[in-house]
Amino acid sequence: MKLSDLIVLIRGAGEMATGVAWRLYQSRFKILLTEVPHPLAVRREVSFCEAVYKGRKQVEGVEAVLIHSPDEIAGAWGSLQIPLLIDPDLSFSLAVPPDVLVDAILAKRNIGTLIKQAPLVIALGPGFKAGRDAHLVIETNRGHNLGRIITDGEAEADTGVPGIIGGYSKERVLRAPRQGTVKGLKRIGDPVAQDEIVAQVDGGPVRAEIKGILRGLIRDGTPVPAGLKIGDIDPRGNREFCFTISEKARAIAGSVLEGILRVFNR
Repeated sequence: MKLSDLIVLIRGAGEMATGVAWRLYQSRFKILLTEVPHPLAVRREVSFCEAVYKGRKQVEGVEAVLIHSPDEIAGAWGSLQIPLLIDPDLSFSLAVPPDVLVDAILAKRNIGTLIKQAPLVIALGPGFKAGRDAHLVIETNRGHNLGRIITDGEAEADTGVPGIIGGYSKERVLRAPRQGTVKGLKRIGDPVAQDEIVAQVDGGPVRAEIKGILRGLIRDGTPVPAGLKIGDIDPRGNREFCFTISEKARAIAGSVLEGILRVFNR
């Protein structure tokens, strides 16, 4: 089998999954994305899951398109698009048997991926054990080991502390102050000042703790529980970063590509 004939099924189409899909698409693999009916992406401008709401989503020149049946997969590939199917339990997607399955949901736990579902199963982040749940596990925690391919054991446990960007960690994250429905008062890419109200949840203000650029914000009208991450401020102040794949996503994507080549490029 030629490498270009490999079918890669990616569970999830959020920020990290999109970085993986983008790099594998550029490497000429056949990609299929699956998602839940109502994705909760924060970095929506670099997440293919926006196609669930808009029918299609383009990230750095690559377009994902929403399909409604496995019968439409080949047509999307023929149009040089990445097909995205709402299929959280893989009830339909496995009708086209993948050569590689990538769990890129980043749920911090395994919510249904099995090592037997493909010849090569790769899982991102904590909640998976290499050799039991997946053949390979990719480290997703920022730091020295980011992108490390684990063949025996697990990724680092979730710390619950956001990675540091521009000298800030938890201060850059916007969280819902109460249970309710989100209403954005700023748009992704807008500058924000410290203590400025960026969004509301059922009237409760969501204030920026730092100044910067609004890098991500959950969709208007989304119901959320109290404490959920609903936005992200980039203190570096570069608007372009809101619309391009992050260094973290590119590092993880490179490791997934390496994992595939380790197995199939022989």
